[in-house]
Amino acid sequence: MAVRARTHILRLMLAVAIAAFMGAVAPAFAEQTPLAHDTATLAAVDRAMEAFRLDAHVPGMVWGIVKDGRLVYVKGAGVQDVDTKRPVTADTLFRIASMTKAFTALSILKLRDDGKLSLDTNADTYVPELRAWKYPTEDSPKIRVRELLTHTGGLVTDDPWGDRQTPLPEDDFTRLLKDGVPFTRAPAMQMEYSNLGYALLGRIVANVSQGPYKDFVQRTLLTPLGMTATGYDVAAAPADRRALGYRWEDNAWKLEPTMAHGAFGAMGGIQTSANDYAKWVAYLLQAWPSRDGADAGPVRRSSVRELAQGANYPVLRMRPGATGRDACRMAGAYAMGFNAATDCDLGLTLSHSGGYPGYGSHLLLLPDAGVGIFAFANRTYAGPTPPVWDAAVAMLRAGHLTARPAAVSPALTTAYAAVRTMFASGSVTAAGDVLAMNFLMDRDAQHWAADLVALKAQVGACDTAAPIAPTGALGGEFTWSCAHGRVQGELLLAPTPAPRIQSLSVMRATQ
Repeated sequence: MAVRARTHILRLMLAVAIAAFMGAVAPAFAEQTPLAHDTATLAAVDRAMEAFRLDAHVPGMVWGIVKDGRLVYVKGAGVQDVDTKRPVTADTLFRIASMTKAFTALSILKLRDDGKLSLDTNADTYVPELRAWKYPTEDSPKIRVRELLTHTGGLVTDDPWGDRQTPLPEDDFTRLLKDGVPFTRAPAMQMEYSNLGYALLGRIVANVSQGPYKDFVQRTLLTPLGMTATGYDVAAAPADRRALGYRWEDNAWKLEPTMAHGAFGAMGGIQTSANDYAKWVAYLLQAWPSRDGADAGPVRRSSVRELAQGANYPVLRMRPGATGRDACRMAGAYAMGFNAATDCDLGLTLSHSGGYPGYGSHLLLLPDAGVGIFAFANRTYAGPTPPVWDAAVAMLRAGHLTARPAAVSPALTTAYAAVRTMFASGSVTAAGDVLAMNFLMDRDAQHWAADLVALKAQVGACDTAAPIAPTGALGGEFTWSCAHGRVQGELLLAPTPAPRIQSLSVMRATQ
């Protein structure tokens, strides 16, 4: 009894610590109606997910929404086992396939932070078997750790083959590396998705940490985040909680064989539940925005944000989901365990799918809004990408993706007050020593005065009390309502020790 009591107390302490950590570091976002009370939006999300499940012949699915550091909505549908008909719940365990890659990438960044490796060092420094590899051309550079992270190592796309390598024994992987592999092109020339590359990252984690890859992930990420149901040893998990993996063939579900953890586990081996995975999503999102204050880890916030740094091989693509054909194209690139892209409506997006024999999954992070949406399915390669993105658009339209207002720096506050004085007086010199040395060289005070007189004659009296919307610590935009229209303005400060105004634009709004 004493051992059980101590274990229970330790678990309670861990849960309290995790809750305190997430509450302390997760920034809050304004929201008119909490999502949990918006039954219409949640019903739209459920319809999109359930339609995908039925159309894709998926036995069971679960989906969740993380907002402001917690799982605010989760829903299961279908069954985790077609024989027993056990329903899918928030605690059902799914393999998430390539969504594992973010755990591997952050493990590499943690080792980098600890001074144990460099992203710009050749990978063969950490995996000696690579030193005998024959590169495709005489002028090929050697693969660096960074190229493995961003799928730019010149290795061929290998999803069908790579997925089936998950249980490959480590000794067999070593022999494969010693024999060498063919390249599809020289490294550092183009992005091409490589599971082999992420298996190599797993070997780097193991060699540098001097222990098994999965133990490093467990010790460094899973345990600190309280992800007690997540891991790589599928067979060790409770059988009655596992979603078995199926393929749809001959109009029937057929059980896929369960693959054990092996040398390729770093590219896709994690099994988790919605309740557990939400802790990971909340942890990633708390890295935005950059800010002062405690950085409790387990990996520092700046390194988590580094997962969004795409390689210099951008592509244009359509937004997934029903709204994609009418939306503007997204510019994106593969970063580190994530596809990073900018969407005209959703802002910065980080996403990744998981495709695997028996399973499909998708995660979408919207850091500007502090929102993450994910879904797991137990059918081969049935990645629920479209409904996840449709859920994001539904939340956007309902006002649930409101970005946190950016802070206005003291320097910008002072400069904006000076602009108000300039406008009221009709003189850019009326506010004192606030102009950078270039300002009057680019347009002299007399011409500025004439422009301000003409503008005020057009718009009449203006209410200049509107706040400035910062574009950074040294710049911002503003709009004033006036008697006969509106004034739009832009302000930019110079990069000098005492920031002064280097450029200013004030003009009548045309729309």
